[in-house]
Parts: sequence; C-alpha cells; structure tokens
Amino acid sequence: MNKLILSLSLILCLSLTQNSNAQGTIVDVAVGNKNFTTLVTALKAADLVTALQGDGPFTVFAPTNAAFAKVDATTLSSLLEKKNQKALAGILTYHVVAGNLGAKDVVAALKKGKGTVSLKTLNGQNITVIQKDGKIFLKDANGNTSQITATDVLASNGVIHVIDTVVMPK
Repeated sequence: MNKLILSLSLILCLSLTQNSNAQGTIVDVAVGNKNFTTLVTALKAADLVTALQGDGPFTVFAPTNAAFAKVDATTLSSLLEKKNQKALAGILTYHVVAGNLGAKDVVAALKKGKGTVSLKTLNGQNITVIQKDGKIFLKDANGNTSQITATDVLASNGVIHVIDTVVMPK
C-alpha cells in the first residue's frame, strides 16, 4: 500500500512539475499565440473561455488560423453569430478531451491499440486518433482527418496539440 501511495505521489509531482513551466491556462496560451486568433474569437463567441480557464486538466486539439481558413467563410461567419452559440460550442468541445494526454501518452495508446485509439470528447462524442505513415491524425465522426502538427504545448491546466484542420462532430 505504501508503494502505491509513493508511486501516485511521484506521478502527481511529475505532473505538477511538467506544467510548472506553463505560461498560464489553455486560454492564456492561445491568446498569446498569433496562430490561434480565430480559435480565441470562436471560444469567446461560444462562451467557453471561462470553462477552459478552469482547473481541468484538459487536452485540447487546437486548430490554427489556417485550419479555420479551410472552413467555408460563410459557414464560419454564421457559426460565430450569437444564435449559433450552442452549435459552435459543440464543435469546439469536440476538440477537447478531459485529462492531460501528452504526446507520449497518445503514442503509447496508439501502440496498445495497434495504430488507433478512440477518445471521448467533452461534447460527448468520440474522436479517433490514428497513426499513418509515421504521422498522427485525428479522424472525426464524418471520416475527415486532421494532422497533429505540434504537440505538448503546456498550460497550467492541461496541454495543447496543434492541428491543421477543424474536426467536426456528427
């Protein structure tokens, strides 16, 4: 029992140490990065800023401005309207998983799952992580993929992995 408590304490200490170099919450990190201005605008429009400033931990698969640029401009503009706040929140929470899943955790899960793993997102739907040709992708509920282009951007309440395409729930 003492070994279990010691092991859990060590894991907790390592986790806290890992995020001690973080530059604020997930929202603070996004606000401080010019590649996430559209994401920050969308988080504000969906009224999710406060939620993602919470304790977490969260794993966020964050689309860049270039990823949002792939979405039809009329559709994106419509989603940012107040009347579509709930739909936008559903899309954005499809990019968030509870817990702190670093790149090594994702790779380990992929190895265990023989190249695929399903994750439950905060909107309640699953997203699939796949490994193909030495790269890691998200596969959304519609069969579309988004490559993870950068990993382990640390925040005090979780971790951000950068993706090149907005993923969409059903």
